Amino acid sequence: MIPHLLRILEIIAAAAAIASNFYFILCLWSAARFHRGRKSDAGASPSFFPLISILKPLKGTDPEMYESFRSHCLQDYPDYEIIFGVSETDDPAIALVERLKVEFPQRSIRLVICRDNLGPNTKVSNLIQMERAAHYDHLIVSDSDIRVSQDYLRRVISSLSDPQVGLVTCLYRGIGNSTLGSRLEALGVSTDFCPGVLVAQQIEGIKFGLGATLAFRRRELQAIGGFESLVDYLADDYQLGRRISALGLKVEIPNIIVETFLARYTLSSFFDHQLRWARTIRDSRFGGYVGMGITYGLPWAILTLLLARGANWAWALLAITAVMRGAVALKVGQGILQDSQVKRWFALLPLRDVIAVLVWLISFFGHSIIWRGQRFRLQKGKLVRIPE
Repeated sequence: MIPHLLRILEIIAAAAAIASNFYFILCLWSAARFHRGRKSDAGASPSFFPLISILKPLKGTDPEMYESFRSHCLQDYPDYEIIFGVSETDDPAIALVERLKVEFPQRSIRLVICRDNLGPNTKVSNLIQMERAAHYDHLIVSDSDIRVSQDYLRRVISSLSDPQVGLVTCLYRGIGNSTLGSRLEALGVSTDFCPGVLVAQQIEGIKFGLGATLAFRRRELQAIGGFESLVDYLADDYQLGRRISALGLKVEIPNIIVETFLARYTLSSFFDHQLRWARTIRDSRFGGYVGMGITYGLPWAILTLLLARGANWAWALLAITAVMRGAVALKVGQGILQDSQVKRWFALLPLRDVIAVLVWLISFFGHSIIWRGQRFRLQKGKLVRIPE
């Protein structure tokens, strides 16, 4: 009985590893198409300069936060405002905003104290109150730890000159630090998450947003029910993109990469963060999340080798899978995202992928997550606070 079961598991693992290689080919093709599109847009000169309100919800401080704030004040763009929002008057991020005002008196920088708790997603609750204070009808929302280049606003907003485009979102690279958890997180962003986004773009078109950048018009926000319609959801960026896409409008990824500075994750906090993300995606699009199982080629190939007891064909499958996985990591991580960390931490890829497939399997069991130090239960993507 046991040898028969092991044989079945061997076949399943081998089939998953083979399917993963076809997925890797799709990643490389999608990256090549994105690169060709980027080259064709390289000479384009944006000529669309609407007034912009940048909304930055804050809670506490992040690594390199002040320099990330500064990058938004150094934009080569005619006129825009930056609105920061906090829910507590003693939030340590307030001091950084006040310092920014002093350094950039020529910029329109405002701080909104968001006193009302309008739902379980505090970030979205703050955005509701910040949007009321925004003067302009072209809005950009981005996470507090995002750093951008000087031409960021020009490149992002130019896509919204097309009335058929409803949302613009950006690829990003994670900047890790000295902890193993942070490095694994950065590798995952550049070599797993972003390749998946490029595949989605080529296969079905982007129908979601990424928190690194969300640029849209106020009229589309109002058409989906405002930020109020998102305040119960954890994946507010995903929901925003999905709902704007449902209006019949396109979601575009421009030719620009932004950076996010990652926390000093321990292995435990890295695992908690990955599990939260995994269960969020599972509840947002279950079918696609199940399909993610075939993207973990290295763990499946390693498992195949163990179950096949080192058979020559299993070694060959592992070698092919390792080469393909490495090619995707370098093509997207180093080639598209220009992430120098990928080559530096390349040897960590097998460990990162093994942890990823374990998180994927565990995520199907249970609905609880930890977010900003609080425990919640997910119900079809919505947040339900678990009493202490």
